[in-house]
Amino acid sequence: VPVGALAGWFGGRVDNILMRITDVVYAFPDLLFIILLSVAFRETFLGRALDGLLIVFVAIGLTSWVTVARLVRGQILALKETEFVEAARAIGVSDRKIVTKHLLPNGISPIIVAVTLGIPGAILAEATLAFIGIGVQPPRASWGSLVAEGYKYIRSEPHLVVFPAIAIAVALVSFTFLGDGLRDALDPKLKGKQ
Repeated sequence: VPVGALAGWFGGRVDNILMRITDVVYAFPDLLFIILLSVAFRETFLGRALDGLLIVFVAIGLTSWVTVARLVRGQILALKETEFVEAARAIGVSDRKIVTKHLLPNGISPIIVAVTLGIPGAILAEATLAFIGIGVQPPRASWGSLVAEGYKYIRSEPHLVVFPAIAIAVALVSFTFLGDGLRDALDPKLKGKQ
C-alpha cells in the first residue's frame, strides 16, 4: 500500500522508480521466488521458526505486494485530481494527511477486494510448498503435506488425498466468494443496481 500510495501521489520520477521496482518483482515468478527463499533460509532462524511457516509467510508477503501496489497507485491517480482533494489542498491540509485521511479511505474498497482475492493464491502456494516438501515441516500439519502423505496410499486409502484436497478447494472458493461479495458490497457503482 505505501509503495502504490507514494508512486501515485508524487508521480514523476518517484512513480517511475517505484513502478520499475514493482515491475522487476512482478516479472519474477512468484512460486519460484518462494521456493528459492524457503530453501535458502531453511537452516536459519527464520526458516526454523514455527517449523518453516514463518519463512513461507515472509516469502509469500514479499511476492504478493506488487498487485496491491499497482492497484493503490491507480486509485490514488484517479482520486488525486478530484474536488475534495483540491478543497483539502486549498485549506492547507498536508500531503500526508490528504493521502492517509482522504485518498486511501475513498479508494480502500478495491484494495480490500484485491487482498481478499489474493488469499487463495497464498493458500495454494503454501499447500504447493508443503506438498513438495519445502514448506511447513512436521510436526506442523498443512493441507499440502497431508495430500503428499496421502498420495503414498492413494490406491488403498484415497480419502487421505481427497479430504485435504477438498478442504483446499473449499477454502479457495470461500475466499473467492468473500472477495466477490466484498466487491459487490463496497463498489459504489453497484449500489443502485442491488
